[in-house]
Amino acid sequence: MDIKVSIVDKVARMSLGGRFDFSAHKEFRDTTEQLLLRDEVSELDVDLAAVNYVDSSALGMLLMLRDKARNARREIRLSRCSPPVRQVLDIANFGKLFRID
Repeated sequence: MDIKVSIVDKVARMSLGGRFDFSAHKEFRDTTEQLLLRDEVSELDVDLAAVNYVDSSALGMLLMLRDKARNARREIRLSRCSPPVRQVLDIANFGKLFRID
């Protein structure tokens, strides 16, 4: 999985690409932990436009991120979901847990 990060107006956008599965665990965790430590970041936008596959471990990583962000008093948003990703998020009822744009 590819991760690109940009920060604009206190919003850190993590643009993910490729397969979002367990093999991305370390890189995803390290990137999100570093962003949550930055004072200039108040919101984390996880851009899923270029993700073509998610599995249950990816859903677990998003849930862990949600908990860590809540503890750090940061907002989380899932954005620009590709159709296959949106389908998985809908089936898992993530719309009740995350703001999805």
